[in-house]
Amino acid sequence: MPAKAPLILGFDTSSAHCAAALLRGETLVAQRREEMARGQAERLMPLIEEILTEGEANWSDLDAIAVGIGPGNFTGIRISVSAARGLALGLDVPAIGVSSLEAQAFGQNAPVISSVDARRDHLYLQVVDQPPGRFTLETLPPLLDGAMCVGQQASEIAMRCNGTVAEPRYPVAEAIARIAASRLGAPDLPAPAPLYLREADAAPSREQPPALLDD
Repeated sequence: MPAKAPLILGFDTSSAHCAAALLRGETLVAQRREEMARGQAERLMPLIEEILTEGEANWSDLDAIAVGIGPGNFTGIRISVSAARGLALGLDVPAIGVSSLEAQAFGQNAPVISSVDARRDHLYLQVVDQPPGRFTLETLPPLLDGAMCVGQQASEIAMRCNGTVAEPRYPVAEAIARIAASRLGAPDLPAPAPLYLREADAAPSREQPPALLDD
């Protein structure tokens, strides 16, 4: 009998939402996203339990936890990352962090410039696989000509690089789960840590995440 495909739980609270998805191999089992500016800390675990119930799965069935690490809302990122670390430790499964920018760009069939709102007229932006940063439209880094632009102010960015505008191919939690699935089994996976951006530099949290699995 062939082995079951891995069951991965993905979730994200890095923006004004609470989102979760359950992925079995390539098949999306269940997903939900609720818009909310606050209250993610209270809503996240009940939402995850509802997703598991909908997918007829138990906590013990999970093979991995996938979590959005930002950039985005400081408090929201910490809520999800802390939950992912705790679940991974309790369930003895790996936890895999995925950036909001990467999740938004995932699955497109062309090089992508991905951007999310950083407030105060700023953007968090990543050009293809270059390090992400925090910019304004007046301080954008070198852009890739003809790129596909996804996210915040995508039209304005596309005008500056002769690009095209596209919508994300997958909802955020599903994209996070699918990216994590592609990394599952890789050696030395780092534990999730919040991704905070300062000016044009990308830096993980100075807080060292605890080891989630014993060697």
